[in-house]
Amino acid sequence: QVQLVESGGGLVRAGDSLRLACTPSGRTFSFSAMAWFRQSPGKEREFVATINYNERTTSYDDSVKGRFTISRDNAKTTLYLQMNDLKPEDTAVYYCAARRLPGTFAYSTRTDYDTWGQGTQVTVSS
Repeated sequence: QVQLVESGGGLVRAGDSLRLACTPSGRTFSFSAMAWFRQSPGKEREFVATINYNERTTSYDDSVKGRFTISRDNAKTTLYLQMNDLKPEDTAVYYCAARRLPGTFAYSTRTDYDTWGQGTQVTVSS
């Protein structure tokens, strides 16, 4: 069984940067896409960014466009989320997600993904 392990969260000030990482462990699968979602207290888990490994396409929620960048290493083993110019409203638990089913789209809904990490907390103070 594959597991996703997130790292890189923390407490920062508005305007700072953080880089999150997500590393699969256990049984290795070939994912068609991976993504980052986030969830704030009292809110639904929401899409942040995705990367499709087959088409090498990326997609972002409007709230993070121009500030966040999703990427993967060449071995496709680690997923990253570079977060710049962080804002207090970016405060949330950030989750890594992976899709084992085949596909070529930039998937942005929770049901498109079948494997999830435990999350890493990002807190941005004003």
